Amino acid sequence: VVTMSWYESAVQKLDLPKIELFIKAGSDGETIGNCPFSQRLFMILWLKGVIFNVTTVDLKRKPADLQDLAPGTNPPFMTFNGEVKVDVNKIEEFLEEKLSPPSFPKLAAKHPESNTAGIDVFARFSAYIKNPRKDTNEALEKALLKSLRRLDEYLRSPLPDEINADESGDVPESTRSFLDGNDLTLADCNLLPKLHILKVVAKKYRNFEIPTEMIGVWRYLTSAYQRDEFTKTCPNEREIQWAYLDVAKRIK
Repeated sequence: VVTMSWYESAVQKLDLPKIELFIKAGSDGETIGNCPFSQRLFMILWLKGVIFNVTTVDLKRKPADLQDLAPGTNPPFMTFNGEVKVDVNKIEEFLEEKLSPPSFPKLAAKHPESNTAGIDVFARFSAYIKNPRKDTNEALEKALLKSLRRLDEYLRSPLPDEINADESGDVPESTRSFLDGNDLTLADCNLLPKLHILKVVAKKYRNFEIPTEMIGVWRYLTSAYQRDEFTKTCPNEREIQWAYLDVAKRIK
């Protein structure tokens, strides 16, 4: 007799799609590993409010059935009613299209600029943290600060719906929680995991901290840390630090 899991029976009863998300496992082979792309998809599915299964995949001991499921592919990937999906950007588009209103919330940002805010921050951070040369360290740190400053400016600038057209005088500074307003969107699912990695790793290996005067960035991170959709899909800090142990180069 084949017994049906709680998940399968719930999916069947509610006539929902069967979704399985496979994400990178941590150093213990079980907990959530350091992978901003895995967290991005985990957050999207959580925000959609759909029932789904999550499996952490140990890259050192990848099970044979997963090798067969997505040959040559490392997590994240997912199955949707048995169909394998492997490209993160395409999965995001697919989920937004398939899990749509009225049953599921739309997660796309309303303002196109929200999708590109902070777009170069992670690349600047990567160049900074991987650099071993003392003579280029300062320039790379300045480039990182410049991209963080641009993100801070965006988060502090009010969105059109925050500006009262009837009021004259100075435009108020934004008080919104996230990139596109007070709700998490696809733009946040992409940026927040990377920004958190930057904060943890730069502090550990370069003693670099996001300047306190960047109140927009700090408000943004603080808002994220108050949301289960972020904190419960996030690897722990030691896991992030461990992942960068050999990546973060010592300055010589």
